[in-house]
Amino acid sequence: MQDQGSTSKLWGGRFSESTDAFVQAFTASVEFDRRLYRHDIAGSIAHATMLARAGVLTEAERDLIIEGLAAIREEIEHGEFPWSTALEDVHMNIEARLTDRIGAAGKKLHTGRSRNDQVATDIRLWLREEIDALLAEIRRLQEGLLGLAEREAATVMPGFTHLQTAQPVTFGHHMLAWFEMLERDHGRLTDARRRVNVMPLGAAALAGTSYPIDRAYTAELLGFDAPAENSLDAVSDRDFAIEFCAAAALVMTHLSRFSEELVLWASAQFDFIDLPDRFCTGSSIMPQKKNPDVPELVRGKTGRVNGHLVGLLTLMKSQPLAYNKDNQEDKEPLFDTVDTLKGSLRAYADMVPAIRVKAGAMREAARRGFSTATDLADYLVRRGLPFRDAHEVVGKAVAHGVASGRDLAEMDLDTLRGFSAAIGEDVYAVLTLEGSLAARDHLGGTAPDQVRAAIARARGRISR
Repeated sequence: MQDQGSTSKLWGGRFSESTDAFVQAFTASVEFDRRLYRHDIAGSIAHATMLARAGVLTEAERDLIIEGLAAIREEIEHGEFPWSTALEDVHMNIEARLTDRIGAAGKKLHTGRSRNDQVATDIRLWLREEIDALLAEIRRLQEGLLGLAEREAATVMPGFTHLQTAQPVTFGHHMLAWFEMLERDHGRLTDARRRVNVMPLGAAALAGTSYPIDRAYTAELLGFDAPAENSLDAVSDRDFAIEFCAAAALVMTHLSRFSEELVLWASAQFDFIDLPDRFCTGSSIMPQKKNPDVPELVRGKTGRVNGHLVGLLTLMKSQPLAYNKDNQEDKEPLFDTVDTLKGSLRAYADMVPAIRVKAGAMREAARRGFSTATDLADYLVRRGLPFRDAHEVVGKAVAHGVASGRDLAEMDLDTLRGFSAAIGEDVYAVLTLEGSLAARDHLGGTAPDQVRAAIARARGRISR
C-alpha cells in the first residue's frame, strides 16, 4: 500500500489546501474495500457499455475503457497494482490507474454516476456472489447431515429437555432437527438475495443524472433483477446488508447450538461421539486432552457476528437521507460476517460426515434416565386411566425406581402392578427403548422408518 501524499485528488478542484495526513489515512477505506475490485470493474464495464449505447461515449472510447479495465484487473490479480491510500478507496484507485493507462477517455468513465451509487452497486454485486457461495456451503452441510442421519437412523439416544433425559429418540432424528434449522437458514438467505439483487447504479449522488442513461440495460448487463426505483433510497439503503447480517446471525446461532451439543457429546461425561482428530487440538500440559476446538471456536464466533448485526443497526439508526460518510463503516462488519460464516459452514460441512457415533454409550444413557416413563403413562391411558391419574401412577413408579436403582423395564410385573392394577404382561413391549421409538411412527416422529422417510423427502427438497 502506497501513501502518495502528492497524488492529485479526483475531487480536489474546490479545495484550497491539501488533506491533513492523518485525516487522509483516517478516512481512507482502500485497505479493506479493495476486495471489491472485481465487482467495481464489472460495474464500470457495464456502465461504459451503457454510456456508449446512449451516445455519451463513442464505441472507440468504450472499447478503450473496457480494455484498460481488463488490464487493471490482471494487474490486481497478479499483485502488480499500485494501491494508494491517498486515492482513498478502490473506486478512485482504479479510475486513476485507468486514466494513467488510457488517457482522457479514462476521465469520461465517471460520467453519469457517483461514488455513492458506485459503491452501493459494488457491495450488492459482491454480496450476491457471496450469498450464492454460502447457500452452496449450507447445502453441503445438509448433505453431510443426511448421510450421518441415514447411517444412524435406528441408533438410540436420549432426547433431552432442560438437559435432562426425556424420551428416547434416534441419532438420525436428532440430525434431521439440525437439517431443518439449516433449511430455514437457506430460505432466509435466498429471500434476502432477492432484495440484494436490485441495482443502485444510475442514482448518481442522490438525484439521478441529466445524461440519457438506460438503467434497465445496465441492470440487465450486471444480472440485477431491476434498477432501484428511487435515487435517494438507492444510495442510502443498507437494509440489504442488515437483513443479510440478521440471517447470518441466525445461521451462526444454529451452528452455535450444534457446537454446544457436540462439545457435550464429545466429553468423557457423555462419551456419545468421537470427533475426527483433524478437527481437534491437544493441551500443552495435559497429554490426555483432545479438545473440540472447531465447535468451541464456532460457538465463540457467533458473538462476533451478532455484534456486527447490532453495529450495522446502530450505524443506520439516525442517518438522514441520502448518503453519509458513516456508511463507509458498513463494509468491515459485512465483510467479516461473510468471512466468519463461510469459514464456520465450511468447517462443519467437512467435519460432520466424519463424526463417529458411540451407539453403546448413547443407548446406556437412554436406558438410565427413565426415558420410557411417558410410554408407560400412554399405556395406562389406553387401558382407561385419565392422563393425569396415569401421570401420577408413573411418577410414583419412577420414584420407586430412583430409590431402588432400577429402571422401569427392570421391575417385575408384581412391582409394577403395585402402582396400578391396569398394568398387564404386555407392558414390557412399551418399556423397551425400541418399543418407545417404534410407537412414534408418524410424520415428524422418531421411529426409524419415519426417519428414513424424512431423509428421502429432505433429499428431494434440496435437489430442487
